[in-house]
Order: sequence, then C-alpha cells, then structure tokens
Amino acid sequence: MEEAEKSNFQKKLESGDFAITAEICPPRGTDVEHFIEKARMLKDHVVAANVTDNQRAVMRLSSLAASAILVREGLEPVYQLTCRDRNRLALQSDLMGAWTLGVKNILALTGDHVNCGDHREAKPVFDLDVVQLVETITRANSGISLKGRELRGGTDFFTGAVVSPEADPFDTEQIKFDKKIRAGAKFFQSQAVYDMDRFKRFFDGAEKTGAKILAGILLLKSSKMAHFLNKNVPGVMVPQALIDEVDAAPDQLEKGIEIAARQIHELKGYCHGAHIMAMSQESSVPKIIALS
Repeated sequence: MEEAEKSNFQKKLESGDFAITAEICPPRGTDVEHFIEKARMLKDHVVAANVTDNQRAVMRLSSLAASAILVREGLEPVYQLTCRDRNRLALQSDLMGAWTLGVKNILALTGDHVNCGDHREAKPVFDLDVVQLVETITRANSGISLKGRELRGGTDFFTGAVVSPEADPFDTEQIKFDKKIRAGAKFFQSQAVYDMDRFKRFFDGAEKTGAKILAGILLLKSSKMAHFLNKNVPGVMVPQALIDEVDAAPDQLEKGIEIAARQIHELKGYCHGAHIMAMSQESSVPKIIALS
C-alpha cells in the first residue's frame, strides 16, 4: 500500500515540537452551528482537536460525522472511537469510513459504561477490548482485516490511546500501557494530571518506549468541580493545595485558566505535548495557551 502523507499532528510530535491539542464535544442533535464556531475559534491555536464519542455514554452526534466536519473546516481531528457501542464489524467499517473522509488521527478508547449515561437501558457491546481495537487499527494500517483478508485499500492512521498516570495502584495501568504499545499505539493522551511530580516520573519511564506522550490538562472551573472530580472520577486527584488556591480566588474560572497555563508551561520543559480538556469552556483554550 502506498504510504499516505502524515498528519500535521504526527509531524509536529515527530519533529520534537511541543504539540497542543484540545477537545470538542459534538452537539446533542443535528444543529452543528455552535460546533463549527468552536472549531473555527480553535483552528489557529491547536494542532488537532479530539472529537469525543458519546462521552460519558450520553448520546450525541457521531464522532465520525463530527470529525468529517472538522476536516472540512481545516481543523485536524483526533477521531475518538470506543469499544462500547460497536461490534468488530462496525468498528472496522467506521475505520474505513473515517479514512475515506480524510481523518488521519485516531484515539482508541474503551468508552464509559452505559450505566453512566442517559440511555441506561442500552445494551453495551464491548465485542473488542481497547487493546484489541488498537490491534485492529494496526491491521487495517497494514491493509488486512481482522479475519486476515486483504483490504482493497487500507488505512494509515496515527494511532493513539489513553493512560492514567495518577491511577492508584499504577501496576495494572502500567500493564495496560505496555499492551497498548505492543498493539501499535504511537501516542498517548493522559487522563487529567494534577500531581506534576508524579507525572514527570511516569513520563521519564514512558518516553523510553518511543511513544509520544501528551499530558491531560483539565480546566478547573471551580473548587466545586475539583471536589466532584476527587469524589467521582477514578484516577484523578486534585491536590488540596490547588483546591484552596481556586477557592480563595475572586474569579475561580480565571484562576483555573491560570493553573492550566502554569501546568503547560512546566510541561514544555520536558514533555511531548498537552491535551486541554476545557469541558464546554473551549473559549478559554486560546487564553490558556497564550498564558503558557
């Protein structure tokens, strides 16, 4: 198969430049006007934007369709694909579809369980686990289906996965990380990072694998949000010192923006990049980047 041109995201990481990505959540319906506005706002500030796939198991416009919109708008997508909703037939079909629509970056995820979402009566699929999904993408990149049949035109995705550096205990997470690399993952976007020293220790080991690592920067909009994260999100722990700093600020969102920028500034000293998760505050992303 003729080698396709690499994505700008892949080129930037492989060049050694610090890469910044952000996240855009598709709309809960077919009105994409606001989605396009956010894409146009981010286009000149990030190298690529993740398109979430029914995040938190809440029904939204398909990540495939939304990724195609970003391609059309000139903002490179990172197409998120989860194991939750599709069997191996549908996963492979969507992979082929994404490639033909001009999508070059893909992030393989397990997906939040339907028990967390707005359609709890839905039947979860999980035909493949996330390691098998990464293997499926690697096979497609080699022009072969999961059944070993040669494809009439394959893919050449820049394949990524996620990692939780603050998972406790970390041993199980390390095993998953290693399996994803062996399956073919070339980059990792981490879950939210707040313990920067702990992340640095993780990065020092992970960098030796050759994988590109982007630290997850989750914008703290308020101290209330920080308490919610600590109580409800496994693998995320906001230190009390940061909570106190946000709580004491006259404008908690502005303080959260300042903290995110501070984290990215520190990461620029050693890490491959940062992935900003602004949680419906995409308008804050350019300010975070400018302050970093």
